[in-house]
Amino acid sequence: MTELRHRVILHPYVTEKAMDEMERMNKLEFAVDRRASRAQVKHAVEDLYQCKVAKITIKIVRTGKIATVRFKPEYSAEDIGARAGVF
Repeated sequence: MTELRHRVILHPYVTEKAMDEMERMNKLEFAVDRRASRAQVKHAVEDLYQCKVAKITIKIVRTGKIATVRFKPEYSAEDIGARAGVF
């Protein structure tokens, strides 16, 4: 199962906008596999970072698929971002 989670979540997607959303809206962005569904992304994020996800939005860009993950209020995106290697 660990192998599958690491194939779904490729890496954190860090931009100025993503950093602003992390601070203001408790969100993080991840580059994910093109074949991954919202449910797979949610399950992978919850398993990897031991947190609860409130909502996921996915956008398809030229370089792949980007998932914006909003966490439940009891979990801090800044703490999760530190564990994910954003800082």
